[in-house]
Amino acid sequence: MTRQQLEQHQLWIYLGAILLGLALGRAAPALTAPFEALLWPMLGLLLTATFTQVPLTHLPESFRDRRFMAAVLTGNFLIVPIAVWGLLLLIPQDPAVRLGVLLVLLVPCTDWYITFTHLAGGDTRRAIAVTPVNLLVQLALLPFYLWLLMGDAFLQLLAADRIALVFATLILLPLVAAWSIERWAERRVGRQQLVSRIGWLPVPMLAIVVFLIAASQVETVVGAGAVLADVAGIFLAFLIVAALVGLALARLFRLPGPSASALIFSLGTRNSFVVLPLALALAPPWQAATVVIVFQSLVELFGMLAYLGLVPRLVGTRSRAIP
Repeated sequence: MTRQQLEQHQLWIYLGAILLGLALGRAAPALTAPFEALLWPMLGLLLTATFTQVPLTHLPESFRDRRFMAAVLTGNFLIVPIAVWGLLLLIPQDPAVRLGVLLVLLVPCTDWYITFTHLAGGDTRRAIAVTPVNLLVQLALLPFYLWLLMGDAFLQLLAADRIALVFATLILLPLVAAWSIERWAERRVGRQQLVSRIGWLPVPMLAIVVFLIAASQVETVVGAGAVLADVAGIFLAFLIVAALVGLALARLFRLPGPSASALIFSLGTRNSFVVLPLALALAPPWQAATVVIVFQSLVELFGMLAYLGLVPRLVGTRSRAIP
């Protein structure tokens, strides 16, 4: 199996991991505590492996195509937050559910959107170039957006010591580690192969993470069943809105078909695994946010299958998807 085939079939891997985790969590509740303890180091390793695939050491090169960069930043950090604000009107009033929706929909993806861009015949080079900008800007703006849309409730969450600790150890530390690995790899010929091999890890490691979440949070998952039915429509609506916004921005900025495809996939995919540590660090009354985030990633992956069929036709590219 090639890495591309592994990434294309990741939906079924994650779905199987979740079902297995739920079954094991129900059958052996005594394992909940060990699974939860194992979850944190696995998240750190997952984020390090994923960030290593982001060209953090080539940030200035991201701005060479200013039209594409402007379209991506406008869509992800201006129009999408406005659209999410509108979708809040349709979301149940449960604060934990609303937080989960906000956390996951406000941050653009930095990993599998590149794979789907490639499969849809999009401009993978530009998709890769924009990822470090997307990552750094979302980390800077997410607190502002959450404060704007949640008000005092977010300030109370931000005051929790554990949130700051998790952000430092499971987001900033992996980010610095990934940058260091990339710098180390660039200093000698042959070391880049290590970075390439690390690129195989995010899919199986994310499968382990969602398995551990399902197994350790099984009661929360079962209790949130009715809520997931409500937010499913929100996530589907977001996918439709993202595609329409992408098409409109591609025309506004006069982007060619491959760049338009990369833009649409950037807007339609979200960075669920990056905000997972923040949701997991919250107090028990907020744990439904974790379930909402994992559920969104599954809805999104099904949505990407639809995108692969529709986006190439809309922008005039040729799909490379494997039958």
